[in-house]
Amino acid sequence: MHHRPVQTLPKAHLHLHFTGSMRPATLRELAAEHGVRLPPALDGRRVLSLSPDVRGWFRFQRLYDAARSCVRTAEDMRRVVLEAAQDDAAEGSRWLELQVDPTTYGAHLGGTVPALEVVLDAAREASATTPTAVAVVVAASRTRHPLDARALARLAARYAGEGPGTVVGFGLSNDERAGTTADFAAAFDIARRAGLACVPHSGELLGAGHVAHTLDALRPDRIGHGVRSAEDPAVLDRVVAAGVALEVCPTSNVSLGVAHDLGSVPLRTLLAAGAQVALGADDPLLFGPRLAAQYRSARDDHGLDDAGLAALARSSISASRAPADVRRELLAAVDGWAAAPADG
Repeated sequence: MHHRPVQTLPKAHLHLHFTGSMRPATLRELAAEHGVRLPPALDGRRVLSLSPDVRGWFRFQRLYDAARSCVRTAEDMRRVVLEAAQDDAAEGSRWLELQVDPTTYGAHLGGTVPALEVVLDAAREASATTPTAVAVVVAASRTRHPLDARALARLAARYAGEGPGTVVGFGLSNDERAGTTADFAAAFDIARRAGLACVPHSGELLGAGHVAHTLDALRPDRIGHGVRSAEDPAVLDRVVAAGVALEVCPTSNVSLGVAHDLGSVPLRTLLAAGAQVALGADDPLLFGPRLAAQYRSARDDHGLDDAGLAALARSSISASRAPADVRRELLAAVDGWAAAPADG
């Protein structure tokens, strides 16, 4: 059977973290420039594999923090954004919503506001110079106080927009087991009033019950991961009925021990229930494969044909916050990909 190449399938990328998007070579160069000694696991020659328990997550977070400590200057931040757009363009991504917590970088750039402005300016440049348009999701951390999340939501609201180089969403990341989800509801209310997409992480490290709680407490538009909603048909039905899209990151699920292997990611279960799924790469710096590999897994490990892959790409575009005209253009491009002759 002949297949169309997944890297030419137009798609939107809705789950990519700023630090985790870095090229391994860039990380090594920045580490050398700033005198940071990297842990061996970040040498760029291996793919991270961790247990899903607290110890595994702690190691993941330690490595992530080590990588983040190498991004010190405005030039560093611009480079990360531009390279993320270039790499996404090579994977067929035409709309990228890059997730960043500007709090982390504010110490080096004179505050959270200038840190976010650097990212937004770089997103505008990337959108003008690559085939990938870049918008930003501002993400709060579950490990910090909910008041910090409110402050970030107010900042995100100040820069809210609809096109490239604007803030289009507000997220909540880090270990799901930290903090109390309902305590962050006020922050999401601020974001929602500003017209931002509400996109908290849920349903990866914790099960379907946490997805249900997130639906109740935060009223999300999309859920980062959400794969474990497949463990409870009633919860999955709620996700589908609410029109909440799931940002599914297969290689991340395997690397963090949530799924035993790529074939164990419940993609088929989610799709059979009618869930809107947008495949994402999460943190390719740590987990290895980028966006196109997630679509290859859908084909190779779950048996989706080209029509099924095109449907996934359409879901990613429809679930995005790209402007309406951009969504129409991208959906038409997906139709063109599906109508073209397969290779061979």
